[in-house]
Amino acid sequence: MTRRELLLAAVASASTSLLPIAAPADAAKAYPPGQFVDMHTHVGQTWNTTKMLSPADLLKWMDEHEISQAIVLPLVSPESSSYPISAQFVLEQTKPHRDRLIPFCCIDPRTTINGGKKGAADMFKSYVDAGCKGFGEHKPGLPIDDPLSMRLYNLCGEFKLPVLFHLDSQRNTDKPGLPGLEAVLKGNPQTTFIGHGPGFWASISGDVKTAADLGGYPKEGVSEGGALDRLMESYPNLCGDLSAGSGAGALKRDLKFAAGFMTRRQDRLMFGTDYLSPGQPVPQFEVLKSIEIPDAVRQKIYRDNARRLLGL
Repeated sequence: MTRRELLLAAVASASTSLLPIAAPADAAKAYPPGQFVDMHTHVGQTWNTTKMLSPADLLKWMDEHEISQAIVLPLVSPESSSYPISAQFVLEQTKPHRDRLIPFCCIDPRTTINGGKKGAADMFKSYVDAGCKGFGEHKPGLPIDDPLSMRLYNLCGEFKLPVLFHLDSQRNTDKPGLPGLEAVLKGNPQTTFIGHGPGFWASISGDVKTAADLGGYPKEGVSEGGALDRLMESYPNLCGDLSAGSGAGALKRDLKFAAGFMTRRQDRLMFGTDYLSPGQPVPQFEVLKSIEIPDAVRQKIYRDNARRLLGL
């Protein structure tokens, strides 16, 4: 093989491991201080068992935990939370703090959209113009590859909005091995998907046998053959958000496996907490400290991947 052929092969190989990105982050840009970008937070009141979280509360907590910026997600589907949190509410609450609080938008796929695709595109454009950098938390009580959701995924690709989705045995449902998610990835190669939730993170292991296994928080060790490694290897548009008990729990199952997984998928994983109520325990900080990975990998997962993906 000639020197030129070797160079082209190296470039081609590298390109398959990179995140699909909205725009490159400016390496010289001065960001708010902190070592983390949190890919998953909420403001308002989410559940009837939690307390109201104001932007001021969130910012104070971020300062206490070295979080530079945080993505703030609406919850619009009736299955997604006790209290609906609209995209308009998220835009209003984050507007005074856009250097640190980054809004996403969301539309329930069952919403009646006058004007069909054009009407939906008009809604997307209004959210993008108002400052939304992504779509989610997408959490409807439908199969993940439902045609109504597929329509929205396609528009997200057109508007360069990554989709942050929750997957379990009730919301964005799927089967062991995640064939529905694979159909989504294959059918929307122009759209980046960020996985989250019990069903997504249970699939780090190859021992998912029933649909019910996608709704729990397994604690036993990780077995080879998990759907996540296979899908991330095959589809460059799949990423993962390490938030909530599901994300932290997946890493805790086998710290050695977690170190290898994080190193293999260092361009696809992003720190997140799912912080949504004052005083909420957040296991991510201690779990991540206990995993031995190179500093360069840690920096990508802690903040650089999120900034690169969203063009912050």
